[in-house]
Amino acid sequence: MAGLSSRKPALLLLDEPSSALSPKLRDQVFGKVAKINDIWTAIMMVEQNAKKALSICDRGYVLEMGRNRYEGPGKSLLEDADVRGLYLGG
Repeated sequence: MAGLSSRKPALLLLDEPSSALSPKLRDQVFGKVAKINDIWTAIMMVEQNAKKALSICDRGYVLEMGRNRYEGPGKSLLEDADVRGLYLGG
């Protein structure tokens, strides 16, 4: 993600940015992602750590078998009982 500020893309695509990272580094990456999104660009991210991703996203999509099962603001999806029970471990 270094060097993005000089390029200023309209959309940043991220595929599993926290994969194989320690919890400390994962938190740093998500902090940077949130800051980049707040300051200057849109981000589309695919991420297995749904709780963390939904906590920082404006809009989330939960896919099941390639189909959109749930969508909405990230915070709303985190609070949705069905989403929590089925995908976020209760």
